[in-house]
Amino acid sequence: MTLAYIGVGSNLERHQHIQASYQELLKVSNHLRCSAVYECQPVGFDSHAFYNLVIEIETSLSLLELQQRLKQIELKWGRAKDAQKLQDRTLDLDILLFGEQVSIDNPVLPRSDIFNYEFVLKPLYQLNPYLVLPDDCRTVAKVWQQFEKKGSLTVVEFKFTP
Repeated sequence: MTLAYIGVGSNLERHQHIQASYQELLKVSNHLRCSAVYECQPVGFDSHAFYNLVIEIETSLSLLELQQRLKQIELKWGRAKDAQKLQDRTLDLDILLFGEQVSIDNPVLPRSDIFNYEFVLKPLYQLNPYLVLPDDCRTVAKVWQQFEKKGSLTVVEFKFTP
């Protein structure tokens, strides 16, 4: 089993799609831990606010199998096949970490979003602050400590149902 961290985001029908991501990931893993759900404004474009969180899973899937499964879930829940960066999302699922794996190919691991976006780093910090990031040698807590916090995240009351 591999411990993986999935970044989850939605800014269209947010509650429905965040709940759907949880239910779909329950089909991939029987071990799920969720960070709090955070609301934040989109980065790089003007639109509706996003809900973001990180979900920790244990999976027997390979990295490629997990990546394909996440893509299928996104498409099932209305993401356009030709979706571009900097646009609205029904559901965005990104592999942030996959065990100790490091990759410079698709998907890049650890995902650079961990180091660039508070809406990724803060929920990851909440789930596992002492996790050592592969190929970086710092803990998530150390990255969080050194991160320039903008304070733009708001915790959202959210109850996940299986």
